[in-house]
Amino acid sequence: MAIESTDFRRLVETHQRMVFSLALRVTGEHGSAEEVAQDAFLELHRELISAQARLESEDHVKFWLRRVTVHRATDSLRKRSRQPEAGAEEWLEEQFVEDNSEALNAKVLALLEELLRTIPEQQRVAIVLRYQEEMTPDEIATLLNQPVATVKSNLQRGLQLLRRKAAVTMKEYVR
Repeated sequence: MAIESTDFRRLVETHQRMVFSLALRVTGEHGSAEEVAQDAFLELHRELISAQARLESEDHVKFWLRRVTVHRATDSLRKRSRQPEAGAEEWLEEQFVEDNSEALNAKVLALLEELLRTIPEQQRVAIVLRYQEEMTPDEIATLLNQPVATVKSNLQRGLQLLRRKAAVTMKEYVR
C-alpha cells in the first residue's frame, strides 16, 4: 500500500478517535494517551513509507493500528510503574525548580489545596498526615486506628487521584 501525504492525513483523520480512545482506556491518562496515539501514527507512517510495507487494505491498517496502540499503551503503563514515586515536596521541587517566584508558588499551592479538597476524605487525611505532618504510615495507622495496609492503600490511591487531577487542571505549570 503506497502512501502519499494526503492519503496518510486521511488515515489519521479516519482512525484518530479510535486510536486515542483505545490509548486512553488502557493508560487511564489523557497525556499518556496522546503520546501513545502520536507514537502509533508515527509508526504507521514509517511502516507505510518503508520499502516492505505490508499493509494491504483499510481493514488491515485498522487492525494494525489497534495492535500497535495496545502495545504502546501497555509499554507506557509498564514504564510508569517502574518510575519511583516522589513525595509531594519532591514533585513540587521537580516541577517548579526554574521559577521560584513567591506569587507562582502561592498560586500552585492554592491549586493543590483545592485539588486536595476534591479527593475522598480518608485519602485526603492520609495524605495530609503523611506529607504535611511528616508522619510514617505506621504512625498514621495508630492515630486513625486503622491497619497499616489501609493507610498505605489510601495514600497510594489518593496520590494517584491527585496526579490525574493535577495533570488536567495544572497543565500550564507542568513541563
